[in-house]
Amino acid sequence: MEVGVQVPSARPERSDVEARVARVAEPIAAGMGLSLVKVHYQGTRTQGALRLTIDKPGGVTLDDCTRLSRAVGHALDVEEPIDHRYALEVSSPGLDRPLTRPDDYRRFAGRSAKVVLKEPVDGQKYFKGRLGGVDAGYVLIEGEDRRTHRVPLGVITRANLEVEF
Repeated sequence: MEVGVQVPSARPERSDVEARVARVAEPIAAGMGLSLVKVHYQGTRTQGALRLTIDKPGGVTLDDCTRLSRAVGHALDVEEPIDHRYALEVSSPGLDRPLTRPDDYRRFAGRSAKVVLKEPVDGQKYFKGRLGGVDAGYVLIEGEDRRTHRVPLGVITRANLEVEF
């Protein structure tokens, strides 16, 4: 698609749907003591799947997922951010949880993570190492080379905790 040319669409873009769902779901989750970690929508013009990932200190229970699913489901029926059939799924982030916010990097400082970048930092587009928190918009990562790397939050495309036993 060329810059400045808009192609009309019969359905909203995924990020638009995700943003509208997040505006509905976030206050409901917060009222239940939960954090909305991620909203992911995938679908066609006639059906889709909406996945909400939630977290809370001490971990998420099946009851947390069920309660939020019911409450958000009712709210989405009223707000209608998706104009066709979809399945709503609510789950915990899992052991290899995604790191999506600066607070995630602070909260999991000292844990091992994999971080993928859209631009090289210190000659690398991938880091595996211990998180050192966040400092002035930079994630600190002690890499396998034993050096501490300062990675700008804005160049991170994907980051996940590593499962440690």
